[in-house]
Amino acid sequence: MSELRTEGATIWYDQSGDGPDLVWVAGGDQPGSDWRLYQVPYFDAQWRNTTYDPRGVGRTRSAPESELSIAAHAADCAALIREACSPPVVTIGLSMGSLIVQEICLTYPELVRCGIAMGTSADSKGYLGEWMRAEVEFRRSGGTLPEDFAITHYGAFMFPSEVLGDPELWARVRPMVAGAYGQRAGGDLAAQWEGCITFDSAERLPACEVPLHVIAFSQDMQCPPRLGRRVAELAPRGEFHLLEGLGHCSAFGHRPEMVNDCIAGILAGFGD
Repeated sequence: MSELRTEGATIWYDQSGDGPDLVWVAGGDQPGSDWRLYQVPYFDAQWRNTTYDPRGVGRTRSAPESELSIAAHAADCAALIREACSPPVVTIGLSMGSLIVQEICLTYPELVRCGIAMGTSADSKGYLGEWMRAEVEFRRSGGTLPEDFAITHYGAFMFPSEVLGDPELWARVRPMVAGAYGQRAGGDLAAQWEGCITFDSAERLPACEVPLHVIAFSQDMQCPPRLGRRVAELAPRGEFHLLEGLGHCSAFGHRPEMVNDCIAGILAGFGD
């Protein structure tokens, strides 16, 4: 476990395994350690895995007024890659992390051999944007959710109907939902989500120089598959992968083996 000072933040990160570098980029309001529950053990034997807490989450420290834009997050990740890895690396992100992956591929292509963006979009138009703006306005107007309501509210956006209809599956993933949203400060949530709302890669993706693999989930309420397919179609070296029956966060406790196998198939061409 180590720390890295960047412009405006002190990034907490962890590394394990041996081999070429995988850099795992966490979603909004999730610590990097979430990747170590179901993903990192699968890849440690052949890859060196770096996880970290993004600004505003976990043990990473940043000033209250520090920028939480996707560009700022990408700059932090780029600094971490230069300091702790042997670029070019493979970057893997989910949700907000997938936007950061896109930004790294677009702004720092020399650091990346391949980007894997899961549950992603090029912008926040339509329902996605309306929902996130409503969440931000609710929080900034002083709105709060009791912990039990927050868990059930966000749980429906994170996991598919199979999980919500199975008490045992729900009990397995509930602690992760609670950790991300149960007692989260409203101002922090609003700042994280605002960075996602303002992100727009649509006009830049046609100039993306590196391979960009998009993994979408058929029951993803946050980023429906059509949004991810658009990202893959805009990127010259984009490829689209659809996993049936999974939700936005099914990588964690629901069907991690399906997600890991898909990632491993992509990585098969980048292992040397």
